[in-house]
Amino acid sequence: MKGIITSFRRGRKTQTMNQVIIQPEGSDNKEKASKIVGKAVVFKTPSGKELKGEIRAPHGVKGCVRALFTTGMPGQSLGKPVEIN
Repeated sequence: MKGIITSFRRGRKTQTMNQVIIQPEGSDNKEKASKIVGKAVVFKTPSGKELKGEIRAPHGVKGCVRALFTTGMPGQSLGKPVEIN
């Protein structure tokens, strides 16, 4: 399954660089998003590195999910695809 990174997890004055919001394809409500919690996520950088993470929770009511990565994500990752296994 594929998804797109839409944003970092953030508050009014803070931004968490290792947590991102992902919109999976085919997921358009909270029930579908909650079914993929616990799956692995892989982001491939242009240099060939693989950054690995895990889907932790649904986010909102439009089918987005929150993913926690082991390292901080680069700013260039916004809008780029990820692989959900």
